[in-house]
Amino acid sequence: MQDVLTAICDPTRRAALALLWDGGEHCVCELMVRLDASQSRMSRHMKVLREAGLVLDRRDAQWVRYRRNPDLAPEFAAVIDAVLTAEFNLERKVA
Repeated sequence: MQDVLTAICDPTRRAALALLWDGGEHCVCELMVRLDASQSRMSRHMKVLREAGLVLDRRDAQWVRYRRNPDLAPEFAAVIDAVLTAEFNLERKVA
């Protein structure tokens, strides 16, 4: 659990998870643009998410593509769902 909580404590990583959580696959280049992050910064964040078991990666020529880990334990998926939903709801209230 600690690895999951550490992984989701950063706003950039939560934003990346929000993009990946729909089940789609996204290349690091897309994540960089959408999250306004450099390649090295995005790669470091994605490494933390991968090591926590939240996402999977695959190499596609020069790009790395990421997706939600379909084998993530339901308990961990529920934590991520709750955090992303709460953050989305808070952002809507502010806007």
